[in-house]
Amino acid sequence: MKELVVVAIGGNSIIKDNNSQSIADQEKAVQEVAQHVCDMLEGNYDIVLTHGNGPQVGLDLRRSEIAHAEEGLPLTPLANCVADTQGGIGYLIQQSLNNVLLKRHNRQAITLITQVEVDVNDPKFNSPAKPIGAFFTKEQVDTLQKTNPNWHFIEDSGRGYRRVVASPDPKHIIESKAIKTLIQHNYVVIAAGGGGIPVIKKGEDGYKSVDAVIDKDLSTTLLAKELNADILIITTGVEKVCINFGKPNQEALGETSIKDIQRYMKEGHFPAGSMLPKIEASLSFIANGGKRVIITTPEKLPAALRGETGTHIIRD
Repeated sequence: MKELVVVAIGGNSIIKDNNSQSIADQEKAVQEVAQHVCDMLEGNYDIVLTHGNGPQVGLDLRRSEIAHAEEGLPLTPLANCVADTQGGIGYLIQQSLNNVLLKRHNRQAITLITQVEVDVNDPKFNSPAKPIGAFFTKEQVDTLQKTNPNWHFIEDSGRGYRRVVASPDPKHIIESKAIKTLIQHNYVVIAAGGGGIPVIKKGEDGYKSVDAVIDKDLSTTLLAKELNADILIITTGVEKVCINFGKPNQEALGETSIKDIQRYMKEGHFPAGSMLPKIEASLSFIANGGKRVIITTPEKLPAALRGETGTHIIRD
């Protein structure tokens, strides 16, 4: 019986720095990830991939803003930018995977554009705080708000103004049933890119997209729960999670219990802006029936799945 592994790949694993933003650079980075995923399939696993899209959405928004300012073209809604990057990044991953999968495993990868339901009454809609897109002058903000009165902006440390949107909690992966079917037919599925396209329920009229950003790790965790996955892997910039990070007594964590992780959280070892959301997502997954969470770098994925490295959070 195969175990199901859900793997979250960060958007910064695909655009590694400001000098590597071209499609050619992204394709090269994705090819490296594809090799790691194919190595993981040497074990007895089914795999679902999610990915971040922060840098890519920023580029899409900037293109839209420049075209709007200079040519008068319509602005692209944020939800559409998320959908566009799901397709674009998914295509790169899918093609790279298929080029290797068909030779080594006789399997195929497929990308599924994924919507994620959020609650229209989520209190986070009342206090948007997630910055997106470029910096603007006060004059540009005034112009933008004439045609987009519901947009919110904040001043950012003297660098200008940035648009901010809400980051509501994910409630349901709309396409989870379709993802299950694809897994049953032996596909490697790429889904819930960028945290998913946020949608709200409109009664009998179905769903409607909203301008918001869903945390990728929270959506990935929710997807793993709805798929009844066995293992959740969250990639990050470090091979192992550390306590006392940057201090002389820094310690890298290997296999760790929920109880110890909760104690480390209370002691403040995990910064709110970086590792804490990943830790919280990990605990949520295991609390809902998951067997194991692994946190490591993309290049260490196969070794971590074999138990050779990475931080492994398990039940007590």
